[in-house]
Amino acid sequence: MLQIEHVSKTFNPGTINEKKALIDLNVSLKDGDFATIVGSNGAGKSTMFNAITGAFYVDEGEIVLDHENITYKQEHLRSRSIGHLFQDPLLGTAPHMTIEENMSLAYLRASNSRHSFWGRSRKKERDFFREQLSLLDMGLEDRMKNPVGLLSGGQRQALTLLMATMVTPKLLLLDEHTAALDPATADKVLALTRKIVAERKITCLMVTHNMHQALELGNRTLMMDSGHVVFDVSGEQRAKLTVDDLLEKFKDNVGKQLDNDRILLSNS
Repeated sequence: MLQIEHVSKTFNPGTINEKKALIDLNVSLKDGDFATIVGSNGAGKSTMFNAITGAFYVDEGEIVLDHENITYKQEHLRSRSIGHLFQDPLLGTAPHMTIEENMSLAYLRASNSRHSFWGRSRKKERDFFREQLSLLDMGLEDRMKNPVGLLSGGQRQALTLLMATMVTPKLLLLDEHTAALDPATADKVLALTRKIVAERKITCLMVTHNMHQALELGNRTLMMDSGHVVFDVSGEQRAKLTVDDLLEKFKDNVGKQLDNDRILLSNS
């Protein structure tokens, strides 16, 4: 479903601020893979996501999604088949628009429908939105005319997840999408994530700072450092790993300890 081949990206080349963010990055995902990603700050996790979504063009290499080379495809065209959630719940929705209007925009962006547009949703679509919102079990189906800015962070993140998946994407990118939420809300959004990804068999990449989640969620775990993947484990080998094993694998492959405080605290 996804092939990232020999991708490199350098920001501010030739200046004192030069940063090699991705270096000969290679990642391959099969249809239905759910891979978690861990790594230190600056390892290239979010940069890889932005390369996939088209936030910038890479310097070298190719990105292929479902047999289509999207390396130089425009970002808004990629968004029709790629769902993307950020750590900040405020980034995924338009606060001054209603829940219905936000959902309508997301639906029309990803679907092939040309029979409606935001602000003039047909009853069939409104009923579909209400049905989808009821899955969240947050009562939002009765607040469709309310501005999204009135929702809590957890409600907005759950709504963003729903908007990204109600038309099943080819690829779902989750960039620490529960990290800014309180523990109870984070658990609820994470449970919803697992349910949606499993039921719709969505190919998914999820960045997390929680090492336990990295081993418990999905079917693969990737570790990144200095712009490339340093460890990739799945199957029986992954099932036998503990968090301490994973940290030791990082040290063995990189030659240093993982120095991300948030990750280390999640292991305590």
